[in-house]
Amino acid sequence: MNLTVTDVRLTPILVADPPLLNTQGVHQPYTPRLIVEVVTADGITGVGETYGDTKYLELARPFAAKLIGRPVSDLNGLFTLAEDVVVDGSRVSDQVDVGGLRGVQTADKLRLSVVSGFEVACLDALGKALGLPVHALLGGKVRDAVEYSAYLFYRWAEHPAGVAAERDDWGAAVDPAGVVAQARTFTQRYGFTSFKLKGGVFPPDEEIAAVRALAEAFPGHPLRLDPNGAWSVETSLKVAEELADVLEYLEDPALGTPAMAEVAAGTGVPLATNMCVTTFAEIKEAFARDAVQVVLSDHHYWGGLRNTQQLAAICRTFGVGVSMHSNTHLGISLAAMTHVAATVPNLHHACDSHYPWQAEDVLTERLRFEDGKVAVPDEPGLGVELDRDRLRFLHQRWLDDDGTLRERDDAAAMRVADPDWVTPAVPRW
Repeated sequence: MNLTVTDVRLTPILVADPPLLNTQGVHQPYTPRLIVEVVTADGITGVGETYGDTKYLELARPFAAKLIGRPVSDLNGLFTLAEDVVVDGSRVSDQVDVGGLRGVQTADKLRLSVVSGFEVACLDALGKALGLPVHALLGGKVRDAVEYSAYLFYRWAEHPAGVAAERDDWGAAVDPAGVVAQARTFTQRYGFTSFKLKGGVFPPDEEIAAVRALAEAFPGHPLRLDPNGAWSVETSLKVAEELADVLEYLEDPALGTPAMAEVAAGTGVPLATNMCVTTFAEIKEAFARDAVQVVLSDHHYWGGLRNTQQLAAICRTFGVGVSMHSNTHLGISLAAMTHVAATVPNLHHACDSHYPWQAEDVLTERLRFEDGKVAVPDEPGLGVELDRDRLRFLHQRWLDDDGTLRERDDAAAMRVADPDWVTPAVPRW
């Protein structure tokens, strides 16, 4: 068995995205993703997926070149390798960028997001070579299916007039009735029994009314609200008080650990985050100040599946809950999420997933939700197979784009509908 990496293929793609609203604006009609393929000397191919914006591609390309000739099993070496990659004459560790909905984005976070796609591809290839599912490589599953939550969004029925976009049958959701109707559709199609609403879009009283409507329509079901740090401490406490009897947790109501700590001190509603704790270095302050009670892991943020397990172990040590955040991902990432979630004993909250919103995929067969859960694959590797015709089609869309859609920019997408739109200052309310 020869596990040496002989080829790495990077395929940036554009996939259709609905007009989902958040505090920064609206999703663009297409979003960039990067598909990673790692090929061994024995002809085994492993697949991974991560963000496809230019800043990720600029790191992924030289990283891929350095991977040639290394054993696919050298997972720890991926992190050292990434530190040595030079882009535009400087090491990535010297570069800093500021992100939006994932909080401040440092160079280290960018590096980890790229490494995550390669780590998943290597695990997939290694599992195929050994005849083992990825969850077995991670120590074995503790559950046969992973529960996911319906990810509700305020949304328009379609993208602005004149914008080339794919259409769907979901319709608009801009008020409590629309949110409840959307939740019913999620339940009918996928069997979800818990619901998360992306907030920070309308004034808090309107979003309180939407959560109340969900509680009335689905009594006893877990509910979450996530305004992406759009509220002040005072507003956060008001919302927490109003919804204390129905919320499973309130996610990132205020921006940053100090503000979250203030909110946590003033309410008994658990606070979750995927914004103020996204690296190991951010854990100490947040846990010491009791700023968060649930960490929403994202293997793209944290550098892969094994780092996700380490995070879960730390959370268990400190009595902090753990679940899983979702970005606009395809089936490869959902499979990876499901494998690692299956190995985490202290996963007591349903995970997030955008996947039902993504009508397009690069797999020969879409993963399915049954009773709100995804069955854990037991086939070697991730248990998924690339559809090369679809991959080629979505890559051609990326090639045909003039560069406008190769960077996710929710504010720019909103300005198509409202030319005067400016990303709101935080706190927004």
